[in-house]
Amino acid sequence: MADNNAVIRATTLGTIAQLAMVVSGHYVAMIKDNLFAVLGMAISLVAGVLYARMGTMPSRGSAATGGAMVGGICALIGIAVSVALSDVPALILLVGTLSSAVTGAIGGALAHVKSRA
Repeated sequence: MADNNAVIRATTLGTIAQLAMVVSGHYVAMIKDNLFAVLGMAISLVAGVLYARMGTMPSRGSAATGGAMVGGICALIGIAVSVALSDVPALILLVGTLSSAVTGAIGGALAHVKSRA
């Protein structure tokens, strides 16, 4: 089961970072042309790490699942804005969201801590 507070906090921080990147990329071609994919997935990875560190997950699998959710949600929002700005094709909404969900899951799994004594 996902830790709702951790989901909200990590998703909010990830979304802010994704939107900052998307808006920057809209005005700076170098970011849009060269960094959207890498930075977007890196942001989702960090969001997954934040989720695992903020939450209380009993297993690595639950941390990975929550990380995937958080990474995918923040990417979906950022990519949707990017599509609306006509900076990326609509197909990226699917491909980018799935890729970011995977990196979010990796971040959650890697950052999982079993006990916080």
